[in-house]
Amino acid sequence: MQVQSYLFFDGRCEEAIEFYKKTLGAEVGMLMRWKDSPEKSMCAPGNEDKVMHASLKIGDTRVMASDGRNTGNPKFDGFALSVDAKDAADADRLFNGLSAGGKIIMSLDKTFFSPRFGMTQDKFGVNWMVIVEPAEDK
Repeated sequence: MQVQSYLFFDGRCEEAIEFYKKTLGAEVGMLMRWKDSPEKSMCAPGNEDKVMHASLKIGDTRVMASDGRNTGNPKFDGFALSVDAKDAADADRLFNGLSAGGKIIMSLDKTFFSPRFGMTQDKFGVNWMVIVEPAEDK
């Protein structure tokens, strides 16, 4: 069994997809617009080109996304997505990219459980944790 995240961007999905492609190397596996739905009554006037469903591959993980109801007010309360960085330089790159235009919650720094960990909220309001896993003792 897999549990996968489904994010509703309320009208900013395409912008978010481009941001995640640039910042995280996301690859779009599928993208369907509201105008492509066989059930035309599902498409509200003015939303024809908005994203009904998208599937992104970020590393080994699939994240799904949509514009949802297109209200313009996405809410991503009560959870965060966590991304494993290869090393400190990779953590810096990921954290700085995700933080651009957003809000830093906890600066990226050494902690008792990781050589590099930080929390940020991207410009869409999605909460992210960036972590470098500690080296295993040999």
